[in-house]
Amino acid sequence: MRKQGMQRRKTFRPWQPEQTTLLLPSPREWLSDDHQVYFLLGLVDELDLSQVLIPAQAKDPRGEKGFDPRM
Repeated sequence: MRKQGMQRRKTFRPWQPEQTTLLLPSPREWLSDDHQVYFLLGLVDELDLSQVLIPAQAKDPRGEKGFDPRM
């Protein structure tokens, strides 16, 4: 049990000064227009994902939002 007035010390994500960008560049910046990933992205939109969506729609007991099954 913690004593009143004592707070847990806040933790931070690791500091990485050698990191060159905050966010990853967009794949569209470095993939050619005819790259196969664009074929796969189009294919996923045509798939019947209903059986995958059923468990994905269930409430996560941790309260976390899940990732879209198309990912």
